[in-house]
Amino acid sequence: MYVILVYDIGEKRVGKMLKFCRKYLNWIQNSVFEGEITEVKLKEMLIGAKKIMNEETDSIIIFKSREERWLDKEIIGIERMRTDNFL
Repeated sequence: MYVILVYDIGEKRVGKMLKFCRKYLNWIQNSVFEGEITEVKLKEMLIGAKKIMNEETDSIIIFKSREERWLDKEIIGIERMRTDNFL
């Protein structure tokens, strides 16, 4: 499946969450990730993310799609992290 993950994490934990999420998805902008991921890997990632975050003050939002082609993505301005240059 293809996912877009957005998080709002406290300042003390944001660096750790960034490093953690980069193991699973492509970092495209501050606190925003996207990429193909299996259901199992997504569950694994969320278990790890919950250990980093404070569920009373932080949040993660995940948008899911069967495939990237079902999304219409428009970028205005500079693209921070291109995802089409991977081999």
